[in-house]
Amino acid sequence: MKELPNPTFPLSQIGLRAALWPAPAAGGSTAAARPSVPQAPAVILPQAVESRQGITVGWARHVDDVRAAQRLRYDVFVGEMGARVSSPLAGHDIDLFDDFCEHLLVRDEQTQQVIGTYRVLTPAQARRVGSTYSDTEFDLTRLRDLRERMVELGRSCVHPDHRQGGVILALWGALAGFMHRNKLDTMIGCASIPMSHNGVTNGDAAASIWRQVSAKHMAPIQYQVQPRLPLPVERLDSTLDVEPPALIKGYLRLGAKVLGAPAWDPDFNAADLPMLMRIDDLPARYRKHFLGS
Repeated sequence: MKELPNPTFPLSQIGLRAALWPAPAAGGSTAAARPSVPQAPAVILPQAVESRQGITVGWARHVDDVRAAQRLRYDVFVGEMGARVSSPLAGHDIDLFDDFCEHLLVRDEQTQQVIGTYRVLTPAQARRVGSTYSDTEFDLTRLRDLRERMVELGRSCVHPDHRQGGVILALWGALAGFMHRNKLDTMIGCASIPMSHNGVTNGDAAASIWRQVSAKHMAPIQYQVQPRLPLPVERLDSTLDVEPPALIKGYLRLGAKVLGAPAWDPDFNAADLPMLMRIDDLPARYRKHFLGS
């Protein structure tokens, strides 16, 4: 692999609230001007688990559900991608954001095995933890005015035996319902391109995918962001004809935009693209499929 930069993240996740969220309107007292820290998530989750085509989709209700998602994440990220994770529990991918997130699970209806997962960080919970995960990889200053109705999607993965499309569509449908119920309109997240992708075992695939998506799918300049540890695309071969990962292709079909150049994530052995998707930008056929309107 070509030499890549060392990780030097300058951002602490503590004490960021005043910098990351807009201050209240002028005219209040000094105390009122300080960003408030909600004590609990104010989200509406459906009571029932939805069943479809041999799978069930629902939200984690207790710690055992979350642990099942974390085991799947470990198997995919560490076992398949070669990620390095520091976790307090062997065989689980756990980080400081997990306790603040809602966890969406897809299970095999027959075996009850978790075969797909997302985690969702709401605006209220992002205030409590002090940042989003994406803030640790990118300078998101230009998204400041979106944060009050913006959720972060992360740690998306599907079991290798169930990657034919049904699981990810079930996840997206549940996410769309979550956004609609909670009057949220913007989703962001880091979409990963493994360093070993489509037979290419260095950063050339990521550089080539960045060239492709930046030509057609960039967000308006007022939303563009900067990586804290950039993938050195200028030193890589960006001319390869390589398909983006299925998740990125799916996001682009849903109208997602790329916010900037990829960051290099050495722990996950991947390049991360910052992406933004707004409910209003969903193509009509997907709005009808996911929201019925």
